[in-house]
Amino acid sequence: MQKEAILKFIYRFFDIFVLAFLVFDFGYTVNESYKTPKFIGLVSITLALLAFNIFKFYYYTTTGKKRISLFNSFILAGLLLTSIIVALVNLDLYYLDVFRKIKPILEAGLFMYFIIRLMLLVRYIYQVYYNPAIVFVGSFFVIILVGTILLLLPTATTGSITFTDAFFTATSAVCVTGLTVINVSNELTFLGQTILISLIQIGGLGILTFTSFFSFFFRGSSSFKEGLNVKDFTAQENLRDVLKAALNIVAFTVFIEAIGAVFIYTSIMDNPAITDKVYFSIFHSISAFCNAGFSIVENGFSESYIKFNYYIQWVVMFLIIFGGLGYTIIFNFSQYIKTSIVQFFQRASVPKKVRMLSVNAKIVLFTTLLLLVGGFAFFIIAEQNNLLLEHKTYFGKITQAAFHSVSPRTAGFNTVDYSQMKVPSLLFMIFLMWVGASPASTGGGIKTSTFALASLNIIAVARGKNKIQIFGRRISSESTHRAFAILCISLFVIGAAIITILSFEPAGTDVLSVVFECFSAYSTVGLTMGFTTEMSEPSKYVIIATMFIGRIGMLNLMIGLLREINHQFYEYPKENILIN
Repeated sequence: MQKEAILKFIYRFFDIFVLAFLVFDFGYTVNESYKTPKFIGLVSITLALLAFNIFKFYYYTTTGKKRISLFNSFILAGLLLTSIIVALVNLDLYYLDVFRKIKPILEAGLFMYFIIRLMLLVRYIYQVYYNPAIVFVGSFFVIILVGTILLLLPTATTGSITFTDAFFTATSAVCVTGLTVINVSNELTFLGQTILISLIQIGGLGILTFTSFFSFFFRGSSSFKEGLNVKDFTAQENLRDVLKAALNIVAFTVFIEAIGAVFIYTSIMDNPAITDKVYFSIFHSISAFCNAGFSIVENGFSESYIKFNYYIQWVVMFLIIFGGLGYTIIFNFSQYIKTSIVQFFQRASVPKKVRMLSVNAKIVLFTTLLLLVGGFAFFIIAEQNNLLLEHKTYFGKITQAAFHSVSPRTAGFNTVDYSQMKVPSLLFMIFLMWVGASPASTGGGIKTSTFALASLNIIAVARGKNKIQIFGRRISSESTHRAFAILCISLFVIGAAIITILSFEPAGTDVLSVVFECFSAYSTVGLTMGFTTEMSEPSKYVIIATMFIGRIGMLNLMIGLLREINHQFYEYPKENILIN
């Protein structure tokens, strides 16, 4: 036991030391004369970590701990071997130039090592403290604080940045909103933009998904408690499939983002205005799939070389739709297509199997299609004599109408100045933002299924029915109650944010701009009528709170705080309340 305690102490010491070194290495510039000792320190840390993990591999007896140590050892040994090869290939260069080539390799390895350790720490917290909702909320808040600290590093920005602006930007990134009080392209360095896109990726998938991925990777299984922690956030009913679903989600996300980056690159490869085309493609692919809406272009997608590049806009639209549909829907639909194709080619030898889309998938797909088509039709009519006039071709007009139908549903990319849009169009955009994306997706809003259930319940009540019946199934009353709870909470939070901001802002503030901003913040959209950069300091914190609540879900927090464990095995007498 004493040896175990010593090993844990050394482990924690290495974690803190690696974190401190990474912060110093990335966050601060040093004099040329100190670069050699800094590089020697980088190599020494990597060698020490390798030796320590090799020792742990032979010391530990449990499979899980041996697997982690072996994995870490392979990573560190691979980095050192790669560094040696790079040094041998470049022996003719000055030694500092060789250091500059090796340094990013070792830094990337240490950063990956620290991320793995962080995920394992979060997994340990899940085991110690069992309340999935509270842990989920807390993990988001911790990531935001870490992101704020990283954005405050001197090398993350081109100038100075206040704590409030860094906190606002980190919250917007983790909550995949896209609202920003700074100009990301000018005020953030390459490091700052990398921090930003990393926060977007973690926020889009969720810390629980990442932690589950590492847990599955290292252990190949999960405990019952770990399954309960992740079950609600991966939308899985079977606990045995929870960690496997997390693995599939991470793999699917990386696959789609990689394809998206390739298509974005092909759309800008001949554009001289974009210097680092590879980084541009990766950044916008992640931002689009995670429905974040951040861009490293100064004026966003309203820049002329993107505004009239319809190819990239269609690529971004498909990424937004894929990210906003939800993983369970995509997996269910892909399995349905796969089964249908197999049955088609094997129908002569294999009896036909009945395999349908789930009711949840059908509701989400129909609602999404209705909103996309309805939004497209509305904007093509409402803005044909306004914002669509500058697009001369029919294809351009169709693309813009489609883009403004897709982007408001939590993505937040803008190709126009929304302050120039007609009021009816703005009100319809507020509606699209409020509905948002689908459950278990990277998007926000009240979700398409919530809106669908609320609408179906209204129709059922109007027809004198007390149950919602659709696609040959009866929707549970629990789902209906949850949908109306989410709907009411969203309006309450947004209304409170609007009233609070108007009380902080001077008289004469445009009310529609504030309303638009609050709906955009709660639904994690990121569109604005220009109010974001003009708001006062207290209003920024109101928007921060609104983005955070909109991302985590106020109902999740309330359930975590108020849910009773003991079941109630009795009922009070029923009483009808006069409604109208």
